Amino acid sequence: MSASNLVIVESPSKAKTINKYLGPDYEVLASYGHVRDLPPKDGSVDPENGFAMLWELGDRAAKPVNDIRRAVKKAKALYLATDPDREGEAISWHVQELLKDEKLLEGKQVFRVTFNEITKKAVQEAFKNARDLDAPLVEAYLARRALDYLVGFNLSPVLWRKLPGSRSAGRVQSVALRLICERESEIEKFRADEYWTIEARLHNRDGAPFTARLTHLSGNKLDKLDIGSEAQATAAANRIRGKNLVVQNVEKKQVRRFPPAPFITSTLQQEASRKLGFGASQTMRLAQRLYEGTEINGDTVGLITYMRTDGTTLSEDAVTQCRDVIKSNYGPKYLPDAPRLYKSKAKNAQEAHEAIRPTDLSRTPDEVRMYVDDQMARLYELIWKRTMASQMENAVMDQVGADISDGTTDVVLRATGSTVAFDGFLTLYQEGQDDDETDEENRRLPVLDKGDATKLIDVAQDQHFTQPPPRYSEASLVKKMEELGIGRPSTYASILQVLQDRDYVRLDKKRFIPEDRGRLVTTFLSKFFTRYVDYDFTATLEEELDAIAAGQAHWKDALAQFWKDFSKAVGDTKNLTITEVIDNLDAELGPHFFPVVEHGKDPRICPACNEGRLSLKLGKFGAFIGCANYPDCRYTRPLVVPSADENAEGGEAGGESGLAAQLANAPKILGHDPVTGRAVSLRRGPYGPYVQIDPPEAPPAPAVEEKAPEVEDGTAKKGKGKAKKKKETAEKPKRQGVPKGLKLEDIDLAAALKLLELPREVGLHPETKEMIKAGIGRFGPFLVHQGSYTSIPKGDDVLTIGINRAVDLIAAKAERAANGGGRRGGWGKKKAKADGDDAAPKKTAAKKKAPDKKAAAKKPAAKKTAAKKPAAKKTATKKPAAKE
Repeated sequence: MSASNLVIVESPSKAKTINKYLGPDYEVLASYGHVRDLPPKDGSVDPENGFAMLWELGDRAAKPVNDIRRAVKKAKALYLATDPDREGEAISWHVQELLKDEKLLEGKQVFRVTFNEITKKAVQEAFKNARDLDAPLVEAYLARRALDYLVGFNLSPVLWRKLPGSRSAGRVQSVALRLICERESEIEKFRADEYWTIEARLHNRDGAPFTARLTHLSGNKLDKLDIGSEAQATAAANRIRGKNLVVQNVEKKQVRRFPPAPFITSTLQQEASRKLGFGASQTMRLAQRLYEGTEINGDTVGLITYMRTDGTTLSEDAVTQCRDVIKSNYGPKYLPDAPRLYKSKAKNAQEAHEAIRPTDLSRTPDEVRMYVDDQMARLYELIWKRTMASQMENAVMDQVGADISDGTTDVVLRATGSTVAFDGFLTLYQEGQDDDETDEENRRLPVLDKGDATKLIDVAQDQHFTQPPPRYSEASLVKKMEELGIGRPSTYASILQVLQDRDYVRLDKKRFIPEDRGRLVTTFLSKFFTRYVDYDFTATLEEELDAIAAGQAHWKDALAQFWKDFSKAVGDTKNLTITEVIDNLDAELGPHFFPVVEHGKDPRICPACNEGRLSLKLGKFGAFIGCANYPDCRYTRPLVVPSADENAEGGEAGGESGLAAQLANAPKILGHDPVTGRAVSLRRGPYGPYVQIDPPEAPPAPAVEEKAPEVEDGTAKKGKGKAKKKKETAEKPKRQGVPKGLKLEDIDLAAALKLLELPREVGLHPETKEMIKAGIGRFGPFLVHQGSYTSIPKGDDVLTIGINRAVDLIAAKAERAANGGGRRGGWGKKKAKADGDDAAPKKTAAKKKAPDKKAAAKKPAAKKTAAKKPAAKKTATKKPAAKE
């Protein structure tokens, strides 16, 4: 008997959990995320036709959609139970529209249900309070999707045409990239200043040690940079040593520290980064699994509430649970008189959404750890502690400051510290800090009273240099984007991942460093699309999208206004020349790529000819640095910042990555073959680096082939074409790909010649007495024996592998095949068609036709049909067989 109600959710694990909460009248199916999307081609959004959008099924949507179609035909009602956010509303809308277009919803009721946590109570309550789809929320999704498409599909081609080597641009990702690049420019422009601090180590009246810092000298308050040399520091320290220091004044005050608010998406990502070392994407994956739930004592339950939210509120039930646990586990003094209420500091926060919290606060981290993996357990503990702490009493700190001098203002020292009078929420949770933040509140001071004499133990003078602003970590970048109102909770993780996937930035020691490719893109967009990478404009656009979601603005009006200005900006770049682009990039990025490393020496002077000016150039594979005296001077270097040594050596970029970048612009000549005298070079192609030996110079072609004979039937012209093709084939240079694991900098002439000898003969197989060869194909190094191919493992070298090892590998493959490893063996046979030397595929094909002796014997027929094109194609595979 089929269920009368069909429920649609996103994921199979969510479907499994909800299915247990509903009765037998409900069938729960998963859509596996979005079922439709805009196809990645021009015309998917049509601004000239009211922003009509063309949707198509996703690559993996066919099966789940077919299952939904079959089930909805039998059902009386459809419940759309996807996530309670914009994307969840959009998935439900797509499912409804798809079924409506196919007339599968006629006579059926359609409901939308949302729940913030996957618990039996929450799910059943949601089904009692079903509603219609939220039209403004769907329109906000449509507007956002159209905006992202229009920006990506109109801005990216401009980048490809005007800035070769660029990948793509995005509405929000380009602004995030600008943040990273501008921070790097600040760091590069930063000039460190020297300064010194003076600290005295003293004992109080009871002999307890403490330290005090010099704050006043000669009656003047010291600023950070006022002591700028060792001589000044030594003079100041000596003046302290000659004083009888007494506590002149003591200030005591009590301050309260408030607990942080419960987690929202951005703060969860920040704290997981600081405390657990998790990336934003990793945090969201783990949170998704906690939200969808796990089996505990035979019952599948969701462990946390929905993890994409910017609201800091907690439900009444959650607050009550928190207060009960605090009172029973920590005592009444840790429980505030009234529940705490929080308001989000983020721009455009949707306060209606609840914060991220455990679904059941009585379920402790120790209990949950028994049912989930270690990473999930650590994230759950972080969420549990943050939620509990948010409802605990304030911490109370006693702060003390004491001024110490000889009674004059000649030298005055200041000792500061604090003690915890009441730990409050700190007994459970303390908010993490970024690496660039410091916490001086934990310094403790012994008892100090006014008039107490002190004993000087030592004076320390420490040299410091001002520090540049720190590079962004994932946590600090998310925090900055949130402050500016750029992006939304559901987008932060994907934005950071896209920037890395497109090689615009890299993470080094958990800090974002822009790649030169990324800096070029940012500079280009900032110059020619200034408005669209502006922080305020992007934030204002986000506010407009939020207004659409709230039903306060019409989505097509917003799109029309945006498109009017944006399409004009794109159109204005049509007449933009590459020279203009280069001149602007060169002017903006000159200080980065041509830093002054030696005073008095112009970093722009070409180190090869000592005359030409170095500047940015654009080639087929992207930007590089070249000499203005080209072609007389052919000096180039990859687009990297050189060291002083690299400048002196004439631009040989150190390291494999530098050489790889250099190869994108010009091959590296390794030398000449000692036998033929032909040039051997290292190059980079679309499939990676390779070595090449130039072909021999062809003799001058006969005069008769330079001009087509004047005949009417075209036969002679056809013959000329064949002769020309043969000439091109004969002149094709021999190439060989560089195997993975071999460093480009280690490839010299000898190594290149060895690679060019591939495939090489390893030796005769001891049983078959047939030759084993080793070579490199599309899928990596291989051995070939009797037409069968075997992969060479990573640890073996194709250039040196011996006969014994080769026989072992071939035998191991045969054993796997005999024991049911057919899949691996089959893969090897398929590879035979793509790997190895040119003869290998033909030989294999010939063997397959060998049993057909009658066909092989028909040589005259093959010759007869050779002149006819169709016949020639059919008989082409027979020639190797006849030759064998």
